[in-house]
Amino acid sequence: MQWRNSPAGYGLVSIVMHWSVALLVFGMFGLGLWMVDLGYYSSWRQTAPDLHKSLGLLLFGLMLLRLLWRFCSPSPAPLSSYSRTVRRAASLGHGLLFFGLFALMLAGYLISTADGRGISLFGWFEVPALFGAFNDQKDIAGGVHKYLAWGLVIFAGLHALAALKHHFIDRDTTLKRMLGRT
Repeated sequence: MQWRNSPAGYGLVSIVMHWSVALLVFGMFGLGLWMVDLGYYSSWRQTAPDLHKSLGLLLFGLMLLRLLWRFCSPSPAPLSSYSRTVRRAASLGHGLLFFGLFALMLAGYLISTADGRGISLFGWFEVPALFGAFNDQKDIAGGVHKYLAWGLVIFAGLHALAALKHHFIDRDTTLKRMLGRT
């Protein structure tokens, strides 16, 4: 398998980044749901949010690399069987996923830095709090983060269903290309 994308399919770098982002998003969503219900005396009460924040920072870095990679190695051309509507919907959908992820991570950053402290990345180093706190920053950003997370996971699920529809109903190579098979 090639490293870079070709006109016919995705390369290994794009495939690994795509599935890594998917795994992180769904894993962090599950972690987020679990950690908000932790009791005061739970040994995970501090550990789970720290893990969630560190994974969020890793996701942010991965998404920046993914954007850079899109410029270095453009995505394959859409399949010729796609209608104009499908091409537009796919482009809009991917744009919404990217925008939603960055908005979600910004909201998470605003929650975590509302007290003026930075965010530790697995104890290796700290990402500083760059923005001054605004009134009710933690609560407002928390609400935005919660609803964006739900919206993003639902939309990612629809994205997966669309890929399955292409594979099983349309019988085209959309899903195969993202699995490294052309």
